[in-house]
Amino acid sequence: MIDWTPLILTFKLAFITTVLLLFIAIPISYWLAYTKSKAKPIVETLVSMPLVLPPTVLGFYMLLAFSPSNSFGNWLDDWFGLRLVFSFEGLVLASIIYSLPFMVHPIQSGLSNLSPSLKDASYVLGKSKMVTLFKVLIPNIKASLLTGIVLAFAHTIGEFGVVLMIGGNISGKTKVASIAIYDEVESLNYDVANTYSLILFTLTFVILLFVYLINGGYLKRFVK
Repeated sequence: MIDWTPLILTFKLAFITTVLLLFIAIPISYWLAYTKSKAKPIVETLVSMPLVLPPTVLGFYMLLAFSPSNSFGNWLDDWFGLRLVFSFEGLVLASIIYSLPFMVHPIQSGLSNLSPSLKDASYVLGKSKMVTLFKVLIPNIKASLLTGIVLAFAHTIGEFGVVLMIGGNISGKTKVASIAIYDEVESLNYDVANTYSLILFTLTFVILLFVYLINGGYLKRFVK
């Protein structure tokens, strides 16, 4: 009998992570798209590192940083009552960091490809940078925005190394679907592992197909 709790927890984690990433990634993407700062390559490198860095490396350093035995982790616990190690909140933070480039890159690309005249015209009309971003620029990159949302959601669903390192394997709390699959394989319960895997495989396929349909122009009429 399959336990649906890991799947529910996975979708909850992916949803919360994606919503928070949306608010975090938009200002970062805007800055990266238009800044002339010499620090831009450094920021772009930091944002993109999760694309190439082994998840266990990121998870290991987060585990050290947030551990109550560490000064920073102890400070979080004493002042804010936050224990991020082996907690759902820790999974959310780890997922935000690990999925950040999947949200930032599409939005940054969309903003960079916009005509500079849009931004200039808005400034000439007296609009602030904030109004220009949310009233002029963002509405013109709906496809890029939707791509970032979908990719971040899908990537969070498939996390394993980071969530295992920072969250462990606590049933009903940090045991997401990818961890559940690993457990079932370890226990030689291949039928249950296959069910979990098939659900994630199907969902990921549908999500990525949706992205390619958008980028190919087949669904543009829905995002205009």
